[in-house]
Amino acid sequence: MSSLVAVRWGRMLASPFAFLRGSAAVMAHDLAATPATGLMVQACGDAHIANFGVFASPERNLLFDVNDFDETFPGPWEWDLKRLATSAVVAARTSGLNKTTASDAACGAVREYREHMTEYAQMGILDVWYSRVDPEAAMRTLGASTGAAAPVRSAVTAAEHHTSATALPHLTSESEGGRRRIVDHPPLVTHEYCAEHADTLETIMHSYRGTLEDDRRALLDHFEVDDFALKVVGVGSVGTRCFIGLLSSDAGDPLFLQVKQADRSALDGLVPRSSVTERVRPGRDEQPRRAAPAGSGQPEGRRVVDGQRLMQSGSDIFLGWASAGGFDYYVRQLWDMKGTVDLSTVSASAFIDYVELCGWSLALAHARSGQAAAIAGYAGSGDTLDQAIVSFAGAYADQTERDHSVLVEAVRKGWVVATTGV
Repeated sequence: MSSLVAVRWGRMLASPFAFLRGSAAVMAHDLAATPATGLMVQACGDAHIANFGVFASPERNLLFDVNDFDETFPGPWEWDLKRLATSAVVAARTSGLNKTTASDAACGAVREYREHMTEYAQMGILDVWYSRVDPEAAMRTLGASTGAAAPVRSAVTAAEHHTSATALPHLTSESEGGRRRIVDHPPLVTHEYCAEHADTLETIMHSYRGTLEDDRRALLDHFEVDDFALKVVGVGSVGTRCFIGLLSSDAGDPLFLQVKQADRSALDGLVPRSSVTERVRPGRDEQPRRAAPAGSGQPEGRRVVDGQRLMQSGSDIFLGWASAGGFDYYVRQLWDMKGTVDLSTVSASAFIDYVELCGWSLALAHARSGQAAAIAGYAGSGDTLDQAIVSFAGAYADQTERDHSVLVEAVRKGWVVATTGV
């Protein structure tokens, strides 16, 4: 939505790390010019360190995993790993951590990825599929000291209290008719667009319902929509159509859903088409099938949902997709036992441990595609891969800082309009 583009520029203006978060397409274009092994996985497409966190499995167990899939697409495993390592360097610099910490964090992420990929290569595919990175295991493995484990422990504590019920008094107020309504906070939360497009939102919900499994559709049928509002989220997503819906059950239970516009992946068109298949690894008796290009069959919302289910250890029971009014969307629960690690004030050791945890999680997400043995064989047991990607990460972090400076100058000269502080 064009009226929000200035907000997006304002958020990217905040720091080089914020710029990196908002420029997945820029880095994907640059990565396409780099060497790759040709080994394909279901890639995240935007695997920076802020896109990992804590969330609940369908069984209500907390997991640590990748938690953003707007750009997911079959692609080279190296691209995700390079973006992860680069984000560690940029974030460390932005937080005022020294060069050694930045380098050690990037190196740790690659090392954890490589070593865990070797472990997954030695496991059966079913064992890999059932594997989890739960917070307790993460804190035992990576949080050797209380201080280093504290950021993850804090995220876990917060996630345990993030439910629709606890969100209700924060996000809504009671209307004159006795029903609750989402509270406006312009320009970040507003009702204006929703009032004008009520029919489209109704179509979205009808389309979305049809993408759920029968049991989850029956569960959703216990709820009815009370209110919708447009909500600005993230950095790279600012300017897209993103709604929050308040639903209530026949028993009075609240349910918040997020309906988010899904556009073409930043990787789409950059990955060699001959390499892109609907299944990264076809079955024994099945020939690979080409993935449908964006707009020629498979809705972008379904791309996001299918990619998330393939990469994540346990996905939201209300995860689904929809198409309406010429746009594609995916739907998930909002605020449901989700937690993120605040990296702005952590110690150097805690920062390194957290980035290593992201490397482990990314290895599991990629291994679920079925290419663990091939990737592990290429990565080897030494640190050659680690050092090569750390070198790339440092160079690309420099480039990111230069790109951010260009944006700062463009805003200063009035070439780009940016709204800051929101």
